[in-house]
Amino acid sequence: MHTFIIGANDASQRADKFLLKACPKLPKSLLYKTFRKKDVKCNGKRIPAETFLSEGDTVQVYLPDEFFVSAKKTAPQLRLPKPEIFYEDENILLMKKPVNLPVHADDKGSCDTLQGRFLQYLADTGAYQPEQEQSFTPALCNRLDRNTEGFVIGAKTAAALRCVNEMIRENHVVKQYFCITAGIPPKQHDTVHAYHRREEGKPAEISVTPREGFRPICTEYEILQKKDNLALLLVTLHTGRTHQIRAQMAALGAPLLGDNRYGSRKVNQQYGEAHQLLAACRLHFDVPAEGHLLSGLYGKAFGYTPDFCGKFGFYI
Repeated sequence: MHTFIIGANDASQRADKFLLKACPKLPKSLLYKTFRKKDVKCNGKRIPAETFLSEGDTVQVYLPDEFFVSAKKTAPQLRLPKPEIFYEDENILLMKKPVNLPVHADDKGSCDTLQGRFLQYLADTGAYQPEQEQSFTPALCNRLDRNTEGFVIGAKTAAALRCVNEMIRENHVVKQYFCITAGIPPKQHDTVHAYHRREEGKPAEISVTPREGFRPICTEYEILQKKDNLALLLVTLHTGRTHQIRAQMAALGAPLLGDNRYGSRKVNQQYGEAHQLLAACRLHFDVPAEGHLLSGLYGKAFGYTPDFCGKFGFYI
């Protein structure tokens, strides 16, 4: 038999989900067989797999101890640069990801990631003590392409992770981007409804009409400034699909400058740009003033002007 005391970051999740995280050596099939045999108890009572746990609960699993030898979590050993922090409280960290830094480990094998910098910073400041956690690791709530810079939200607690993820799903996190396009979009301001599909390893496809396998997207843009055949745009995402901005602007005849996947490699070479000029540089949390986990963010908006604006003579 093995006993777990449910901590704050373990609570509010199903018993089976908790045990799968806390016991990586426990086969999934054996765990569910154990539930079926009613050999899992919470506070002395047998429970089904879908039972939600609360802080302070005592969970007992009647299996040999060999299945509960888990790999101890430790702080990152590689010393990474500190993330650039725009905001921090007891729940979240708002960081700026630079170009060419992956959010998570990717197929290029980089040891330096924003997730790694985030965890190291939390461990260094004492906000994350990995050896004391049974099932939770602080996590990033949104992703950006390796060559897109901008804001990424890090959740320091399990409750914050659930909260921010729910806000993103319900469009209560307003994300806006600056980008420079090679070509002028057709309208000064427009909200474009279209359909999007992206298969693994292939560029995203955009359709103006519904098609099988395509999901609806909504992209709002406003031309802030124009110079020669370049335009500085403010883009607001109302949906969040992979490469949505890059593919949608290319479909409108104004691909992002530097974007060799969706734009013109020849034009990009003329301007000396090897990656897309795109920055997630405006962020607002739509939260009430009181009674919400993130009410401390009420009335706050975050923003910066990316360096590529001044490089091409756009000044905000």
